[in-house]
Amino acid sequence: MSETRGVLLVGHGTRDNVGTEEFFRLSDRLAERLQGASLVRPCLLEFQQPDIAAAWDSLMQCGCQQVTVAPLLLFSAGHAKSDIPGEVESARASSAGGASVCVRFAKPITRHAAMINAARGRLRQTITGGPLSDPERTAIVMVGRGSRDVCASSDMRVLTEVVVAGRVEGRSLADEFSISRTGLQTTFYAMAEPRLPVTLDEVAGSGRFDRVIVQPHLLFAGRLYEAIERQVADASAKFPNVRFDVSDYLGPTDLIAAALAARIESAV
Repeated sequence: MSETRGVLLVGHGTRDNVGTEEFFRLSDRLAERLQGASLVRPCLLEFQQPDIAAAWDSLMQCGCQQVTVAPLLLFSAGHAKSDIPGEVESARASSAGGASVCVRFAKPITRHAAMINAARGRLRQTITGGPLSDPERTAIVMVGRGSRDVCASSDMRVLTEVVVAGRVEGRSLADEFSISRTGLQTTFYAMAEPRLPVTLDEVAGSGRFDRVIVQPHLLFAGRLYEAIERQVADASAKFPNVRFDVSDYLGPTDLIAAALAARIESAV
């Protein structure tokens, strides 16, 4: 290669050690998928090290002349639009020769096809992992972290429709399990409405559903996933005649690495 290429894989960061370890495992999967075409340096916005400045310095020490910034973010909101670009520019300005480095920004992984498949896979596991209830009396509640960015909240609502009702080769997840779209809900943990406890009360209290499947649209383990589990447990205690199931988070899988690799390749 005529130039050494680098990738800054930027995660949000968590205080949870398991979630942090999963982030670095995903970084390793991404590096394997890129097959040496680029040097991958993981970094985190909050809570843990290395930060963006440290990862940038590592790429500069390796002689990278092109850097692709890959935000490991489910939606484009404040972190993707301002925080990450600002931190990268600061690191670039403070490094010797940084002005001559070509920097590109990959898009968030949002609704890449691999992400849709990952979410569908988690739902399938949960649907088939419990007793098969009447599909007309089964509700699916997809819950996002939440954002004050209205575009990110809208993207989460669109994602719910695509994951459950979107057709692949003429067939959707709703078709596969004969699930009615009347039980399909989008909700949020924070910063956007409706909030998860309100949605669970409305769905379970309607008397129309015997089973409620909650899918947290999160990448890794952490306090947020645990908080969602607690809120679902509270709803379960309140509505003992309704079965509540919580899907696993997405995790550091090959599908997530594939979505990242595709975004990086598109940026380059």
